[in-house]
Amino acid sequence: MHGDRVLFIDGEALVIDKPAGLPVDKPRDGSLSLENHLDSLKFGFQRWPTAVHRLDRDTSGCLLLSRNPKAHARFQQAFERGAVEKRYLAILAGVPAEAEGVIDLALGKVSTREEGWRIVADPNGKAASTAWRVVATRDGHALVEFRPATGRTHQIRVHAATGLGLPVLGDPHYGAGEPGGMMLHAAALTIPRANKDPIVAEAPLPARFGDWPGIASAAEAA
Repeated sequence: MHGDRVLFIDGEALVIDKPAGLPVDKPRDGSLSLENHLDSLKFGFQRWPTAVHRLDRDTSGCLLLSRNPKAHARFQQAFERGAVEKRYLAILAGVPAEAEGVIDLALGKVSTREEGWRIVADPNGKAASTAWRVVATRDGHALVEFRPATGRTHQIRVHAATGLGLPVLGDPHYGAGEPGGMMLHAAALTIPRANKDPIVAEAPLPARFGDWPGIASAAEAA
């Protein structure tokens, strides 16, 4: 993985701009994953960095990796207590009726032999909350900023599809799976630290999103 994918680095943390299509965990079919790039992300350390959280295979953007076990434990605790600020950008398959809001929709996991597992709205599931606002509109679609207060699996994807009634464009599970890939990007990440400056990282909008008014793209940032 090229150094231009590194958004933040110090002695205990590394944030990379994960490309869409690269799984964090090794797939069962043995195809390439983040593990295949860890050797190039050591930057002078002997041990490989370790992913602290997960992004879906088709979601791009900010991914935090720890560079030692003690830091890993602290970062995981920050995620668990909801202290990490996360900002996502997504293109939706339409334009919401409102300009902004908060989706409070508990989520649960269901599984069938035919379709495998998926996440659904479930009043008896785990609490999940996401603030959102429309950033721009174009060609019948909206670019929407999501700020999840919780970190449930597929939270933004299900909150968009069920909470707003507008799935993320290209979502193969909760939407129509339009060509061009899933338009969900982890745009920014802030992790507080007790005795150090916080980790702050921003990933430019990838080329697959196209041009949006007032939003810097990866091409412009290069």
